[in-house]
Amino acid sequence: MQPEQIIYLIDDDDAVRQSLEFMLKAAGIKSRSFESAKAFMSVIHEIGSGCIVTDVRMPEVTGIDLLRQVKKTHPDLPVIVITGHGDISLAVEAMKIGATDFLEKPFDGQQLLSAVRSALSQDASIAKNRAELAEIEEKLAALSNRERQVLEGLVAGSANKNIAFDLGISPRTVEIYRANLMTKMAANSLSDLVRMAMIAGIATESGKNGH
Repeated sequence: MQPEQIIYLIDDDDAVRQSLEFMLKAAGIKSRSFESAKAFMSVIHEIGSGCIVTDVRMPEVTGIDLLRQVKKTHPDLPVIVITGHGDISLAVEAMKIGATDFLEKPFDGQQLLSAVRSALSQDASIAKNRAELAEIEEKLAALSNRERQVLEGLVAGSANKNIAFDLGISPRTVEIYRANLMTKMAANSLSDLVRMAMIAGIATESGKNGH
């Protein structure tokens, strides 16, 4: 099940925060707001799925400092920064650190909603990929050592007889392991099996190991 996505609003201007909250609520998007980066940092460990919208110029901890911290703890979480006029250099710096987008004040509601929806879509896609990887890794963990070796051989592009020769077993035995692999990995085809192995990084491992 997709976790609930929340927009985390961080701005030291009460009026801006309230206006953004109202705009998001009207669009059916849940948000939580914080009056400073420091206040947000105190709950950063609780942050789940969603996106951050933060002002760049704030007292004590700036939006840039906040962005650096977020990228350390939640590298995949999209961050949109809000900048004032003449803050293009800060906006560019934010993008280099890993911000998804930046909005220049004054911006209209549609600009913000468009940026937020794009960020949420990116976050959902990353969450889906992460869930798929976890599922594949769970299936891989259930494989026997020999099944894993046969899988690595298949991913390396080896024919059954070559895998059999490398492992010192018969081609028929390789076929049995291959059938078991397809069942355990819930793969519909060899290409499906190879795709899952590549997502889990087995293709690169096989290449490094010289299989």
